[in-house]
Amino acid sequence: MKSIGDQIKQCRLALNLSQADAAKKLNISTPAFCKIETGQTDLNISRLQQISKVFKVPITQLLGLSAAPDSSEELAMLKKELMEKDEEINKLRKKVIDLYDKLGI
Repeated sequence: MKSIGDQIKQCRLALNLSQADAAKKLNISTPAFCKIETGQTDLNISRLQQISKVFKVPITQLLGLSAAPDSSEELAMLKKELMEKDEEINKLRKKVIDLYDKLGI
């Protein structure tokens, strides 16, 4: 999951704004905006709302919550991958048990 700063940067870049342009729209200094993008500044709700309004994106997008799988096709693919990983884990567990048996532990 990307950090809030990374999400904000992606939104800024999607709007073709420089950090200075974004800072000006938010009525803050460029260094202050840079600190937001790099995660050096903790954001409060009112600042998130302001950024959301200026960038015309929902706050959930800034928080990285809109990246959840939204189609049944994606969900099915993720479930399949999870099952494959479970099978791989079970095979590795069996190998570990076999190694313990060979060592007499």
